[in-house]
Amino acid sequence: MLPGSMSRCAGCFRWRLLCLVALLAEGEGQESAAGRLSPYFGTKSRYETANPHLLREPLSLGPPQPGFPLPAASCTPLRLHAVIRHGTRFPTRGQIKKLARLHSLVGQRNGSCPASLALDWWAMWYREEMDGLLAERGRHDMSLLARRLAARFPGLLAPQRRFVFISSHKSRCVNSSEAFRDGLYRALHGQQQQQQQQAPTLESNPAMLGDIKINDTLMRFFDLCEKFVRDVENNKEAMHELDDFKTGPEMKEVIERVADKLCLQADQLNADLVQVAFFTCSFELAIKNISSPWCLLFSRENALVLEYLNDLKQYWKRGYGYEINSRASCILFQDIITNLDQAVAESKNSKPISSPAILQFGHAETLQPLLALMGYFKDNEPLKANNYHKHMNRKFRSGRIVPYAANLVFVLYHCDQVQSPKEEYKVQILLNEKLLEFPWSKKTVISFANLKNRYKDVLQKCHFTDVCDLPQNSTACA
Repeated sequence: MLPGSMSRCAGCFRWRLLCLVALLAEGEGQESAAGRLSPYFGTKSRYETANPHLLREPLSLGPPQPGFPLPAASCTPLRLHAVIRHGTRFPTRGQIKKLARLHSLVGQRNGSCPASLALDWWAMWYREEMDGLLAERGRHDMSLLARRLAARFPGLLAPQRRFVFISSHKSRCVNSSEAFRDGLYRALHGQQQQQQQQAPTLESNPAMLGDIKINDTLMRFFDLCEKFVRDVENNKEAMHELDDFKTGPEMKEVIERVADKLCLQADQLNADLVQVAFFTCSFELAIKNISSPWCLLFSRENALVLEYLNDLKQYWKRGYGYEINSRASCILFQDIITNLDQAVAESKNSKPISSPAILQFGHAETLQPLLALMGYFKDNEPLKANNYHKHMNRKFRSGRIVPYAANLVFVLYHCDQVQSPKEEYKVQILLNEKLLEFPWSKKTVISFANLKNRYKDVLQKCHFTDVCDLPQNSTACA
């Protein structure tokens, strides 16, 4: 290489390095980029976004919640039934392929691009074989959640009591249930065994060991509901609102901004590629707890648009968009009520509660339809491609509802000194460890009899085969 060329290369390298140092020297902007965007990551949100206090104290139970738990002097918890989303996971194979394509585009640019200089140092470390697997951070999510629930419900999650674990067949759910069980065991037995200078092990507690039961009928009902698969999952027209928003003015503006930041032509990008860049920002915050250089591509206004894009998909595929989305979850809701009924029957017959805690591990796609079935987070107007600005303050925000490790917990109590036999058994519901008001009132506690009466149509009329099975020779609807 000629001396002059070497000099020019050295100067170029120094310039690029100075640019990178300048970006890093911004400190506040670089460090907070992911944090500034984190409220808008939708279903790719880390659990701490819903509970910010956990960033400071991971085992904190947060500020006191008025009316929770019910007063110990008169009410005793009988059973806890939890439906839990798996912990933090890696991207799916499809997302990784899109990211690889985008990363290749960035690498093929001619010349330097100061606006996205930090990306020149970012290495594509995701591999297709990661395909949605539980990350180490996800195991930590589950262990911490187990320890907090044990602290919240010491009478239910107690040593020498038997718990039921149910999971979808997906490895991220099975591994989540294993990590939760390990965390629970350590919470219940760790202190005693540490005093004896022994490491807490599951093998010394056969009552908790047991096999984790795989039940896709409950945890992945959406796969087994033929009408949902035909009318929504495999119906190209079902997501037309999502498709229209991808090509609408709001997304066009985001695409143009990101293309400009990457020194690419706008026609080299599309909504899917821009969204995967945004998701990469969220994945790296959740998995590695870092602010990825991909985050620097987006402003808060961009993030709001991309959050809406994600919520449109959840709304039309898992929420209120189509009735079959929520009705398919009736089999899970019926299972929850049946298990609570069993505890009531055992209590009335003065029998020990067979399983004080039933812990089910599934997906965002498990929880979102169930919450819609129960009437939670429903807006007055449906989410559509053309009413983005009307929904700036919407209730349906998937990141606040079903982040990683999201959990919906039903707590059944037996209460003395009640005026009516119907009030003897009461229920509270928590979402992500915070009390939920029942959709029809501002109350956070209700009699179990009243709860069943409110959902009697679901309990009595929603038979999974009637809801989901297709008649013979059925054809797909438009």
